[in-house]
Amino acid sequence: MPMDTPPRRGAALSDDDRLLVAHCAALSFPSGSRSPTSAAASFQVHHASHPYPCAAFVFTPSWSAACWMPSSPDGDGRAPFGDAEVDPALFPSLRSVGSGVPARASAAFMAAFRGLLDGSPLQSEVSRAVAEEKRIVFTGHSSGGSIATLAAIWFLENCTRRGSVNQAQPFCVTFGAPLVGDNIFNHAVRREGWSQCILHFIMPLDIIPRIPLTPLASSREQIQSVLDWLSPHSPNFSPAGNSLVIPEFYETLLRSTLSIASYEACSFMGCTSSILGTLTSFIELSPYRPCGTYLFLTSPEQLIVLTNSDAVLQLLFYFLQLDPQQQLLDAAARSLSAHWQYESIKQCVIQEIACVDYLGAISSSLPGRPMNGTTIGGLELSKEAMLSLAAAGQWEKQREINQAKIDANCSKIQEALKSLNEYKRTCELHEVSYYDSFKLQREVHDFNSNVRRLELAGLWDEIIEMLRRRELPDAFEGREEWVNLGTSYRRLVEPLDIANYYRHSKNEDTGSYLCKGRPRRYKYTQKWREQLLRIPLGSSLESCFWAMSEELQAEMVNGKSFQDLKDKVGKLESDALGWFTSGSLGKDVFLSSSSFVIWWKTLPEQHRSASCIARLIPP
Repeated sequence: MPMDTPPRRGAALSDDDRLLVAHCAALSFPSGSRSPTSAAASFQVHHASHPYPCAAFVFTPSWSAACWMPSSPDGDGRAPFGDAEVDPALFPSLRSVGSGVPARASAAFMAAFRGLLDGSPLQSEVSRAVAEEKRIVFTGHSSGGSIATLAAIWFLENCTRRGSVNQAQPFCVTFGAPLVGDNIFNHAVRREGWSQCILHFIMPLDIIPRIPLTPLASSREQIQSVLDWLSPHSPNFSPAGNSLVIPEFYETLLRSTLSIASYEACSFMGCTSSILGTLTSFIELSPYRPCGTYLFLTSPEQLIVLTNSDAVLQLLFYFLQLDPQQQLLDAAARSLSAHWQYESIKQCVIQEIACVDYLGAISSSLPGRPMNGTTIGGLELSKEAMLSLAAAGQWEKQREINQAKIDANCSKIQEALKSLNEYKRTCELHEVSYYDSFKLQREVHDFNSNVRRLELAGLWDEIIEMLRRRELPDAFEGREEWVNLGTSYRRLVEPLDIANYYRHSKNEDTGSYLCKGRPRRYKYTQKWREQLLRIPLGSSLESCFWAMSEELQAEMVNGKSFQDLKDKVGKLESDALGWFTSGSLGKDVFLSSSSFVIWWKTLPEQHRSASCIARLIPP
């Protein structure tokens, strides 16, 4: 028998947030039943003074399948689900920082949003509201909610990168919005700390948020039938006229959602079976994943609040599990009708509605309780659902535990860096660059520094591999203390890796260090800094100065003339001056015994006398 567990309180909405959500619902459903629509993407702006001065941008939904999927396949084989790489000019943060892989999102929704930026007063209206010091609010129902999500992220990118520190973060509220982006999209939003700004209200049975989980290209006609029925212009609100098409699509959606939920559950449960890889080679799974904070309205008295994307994905499947006695047509009709039941939110959120910590409640119901199902706060789940959700919660906790273990290694890293800094200072006291000393490996302290270098490499490689396996929280790469520690490590230790690389002449059989030999630990930590400071990618290569110098010297030894390399030499000199001036390149580079200075003095006199670093070179 199902056992009823009292709900655990989650993060409650503040009174101001409740009023703002109710305001968004009123704007998204002004007629009291069905929201305004448009053949193409459009928006309206409403200014309000309560609960505080704000400008609400309301994006209207579209009921044409052409606005939900790209009109023609893209060139990289992902046309079945209508996704494409995000535009880095609009969304520079939507990528995996370390690997550099860009996020993917709905090509149709991105095109609709781009059309609003280029062909409507959206940008000017947002700028005007910002100038008037109003909080920016984005909202929308159905596909309008998906475009509102993109608008919120675009605004976050802009206000963050332009240094608008006094600008309050935007508030994005959607109702029944389809999924927008993939795992990297979700990861980036969580890494930047934007999830709490984006609230998705979902009716548990609503079919629309799940539509991107199906192969859009092969379901265009079925999706259009669904949208026709949902459209306010539809003559009736019953799927009877589509008695075969809509149930068939509903069944396809159930199968697709089951496949994705099962695959992801196996992944975070730690299943290592090769069957998972075999499955994805035969069945292409939708790339879309939940992103932001999800609030499921399970009753007029209860909101289930989840920020765990894995758990949200599981609920998107398990909420649709069919009762054995329920007909497919009836289930499809209920799921379609749910898309127009968000009006109740206007009253629910103003009342003291309970926000339930669902994952916490499930975790507390598991120990020592064998059962076929459980009821939490009035919501019944199957045993399979309960286990999948508990596993999603446990995986999130495990990532936090892993982060705590990594944090515990921080003192080891700092101690090793302190030792290497002492080594560097000792070399400088002897008028020798620590790079050159390490490359020669003639002294005991050179050997000891190599031991420290290898110890640090092991610690940092472990961190990078955990990131690649998603074993650390999404926010880890944005933590300022680790970005700063990674920068200190990279600037101090990478020159030693470069010295070791060229000491053993690895460039001759493997290739240049920058192209073939640079470890991931340095690439990742460099990109962390560039992302945190919002500076161009590749602009923080100061730790690779010695590799650039070695390559120029090698090219000259191999027969290239100074004229052939003049531009490269000038670029290195200009970069070196900038890095030295900013303090990111040490003064030991310009010691009289430095191998760089010795080489530089072999360059033509005419070039040296006009060089930007001439004043830094000792006579």
